[in-house]
Amino acid sequence: MKKRRVRKEETPIVREIRDYTFIIIGAAIVAIGFNVFLLPNEIASGGVSGISTILYSLLGWQPGIVQYAFNIPLFIAGVLILGKNFGIKSFVGTITLPAVVLATASWEPWSSNPLLGALFGGIAVGTGLGLVFRGNASTGGTDLAAQIITKFTGLSLGTSVLMIDGLIVLSAALVFNIEQALYALIGLFTTTKTIDIIQLGFSQSKMVHIITSQEQAMKEAIYQQVNRGVTKMTGIGGYTEEPRPILMVVVYQTEFTKLKQVVKAVDPHAFVIVSDAYEVLGEGFKRY
Repeated sequence: MKKRRVRKEETPIVREIRDYTFIIIGAAIVAIGFNVFLLPNEIASGGVSGISTILYSLLGWQPGIVQYAFNIPLFIAGVLILGKNFGIKSFVGTITLPAVVLATASWEPWSSNPLLGALFGGIAVGTGLGLVFRGNASTGGTDLAAQIITKFTGLSLGTSVLMIDGLIVLSAALVFNIEQALYALIGLFTTTKTIDIIQLGFSQSKMVHIITSQEQAMKEAIYQQVNRGVTKMTGIGGYTEEPRPILMVVVYQTEFTKLKQVVKAVDPHAFVIVSDAYEVLGEGFKRY
């Protein structure tokens, strides 16, 4: 059996440093993605950045200044209306994003193809926001506006965000054209999926439920040959109404083939259910 590794508990100072690092790097990635992919291709994929893209095209207003003009009042309103949930970390995100937008305003576009701009701009924004969220913060903007709307109207947060971003994309269709609005939807979809990946990660583990009549032999084989723990649960057969043991095992993808071989060798008639486990915390996997 493998020796258990004793990991030092993360101290509050280390946790704070990590969070602020995520916030600053994440906000910088969002800003750079905006300047080199979204703005040059006139892709207004929601949020305050989308509003600033539209106003830049219509009036020539500097996007970084526009973002400050929206984000700071929204942050103040969020603190006054929604309470202390919006602390210093979100303020750092709110300030950092427009600052980097201004600092990188002179950078040359990395692509003049609107499809590539929407895809890679969405990936950049999603990656940055995912890091900011992992730092327990936000970059302000329309997320705060959506929460304020939710407080006063009773609408769900998802509906409020969809309503605001939908209006921004619709405005892009009116200001630019329908095709640009479609690119904006691609960017918005890509951003959402990338945030999920950053938050949850790619599925590196498998959660396996095994229903077998060879409970003890199966547990021993998994302990000895796969070197993984087993959690026993009890299920009731829907037809027979008889209790049946269910063994739950979580393994890395690299261990999954070995587990299948072990299960087949012990009980070829075992019923096995396999699902992705996007994040596993605890002994033998990732620490908290």
